[in-house]
Amino acid sequence: MAVLTVRIDDRLDEELRNFVARTGEGKSAFVREALRRHLALARLKDLRRRVAPLAEARGWLTDEDVFAEIS
Repeated sequence: MAVLTVRIDDRLDEELRNFVARTGEGKSAFVREALRRHLALARLKDLRRRVAPLAEARGWLTDEDVFAEIS
């Protein structure tokens, strides 16, 4: 497993320590899950940016337009 060092400010460190103390979750596990979620959202945002011109060319301007087409 790779190791990543991240610097955070004192306030964020305190929030993280308090949260993991309350939940019993480890800091590393919490940060791994947060990073996974953030990467998933970033990939979705990138995908939407890349396919938007193709969708607009078909007249799909909203999620509802897509759902109406495939329903």
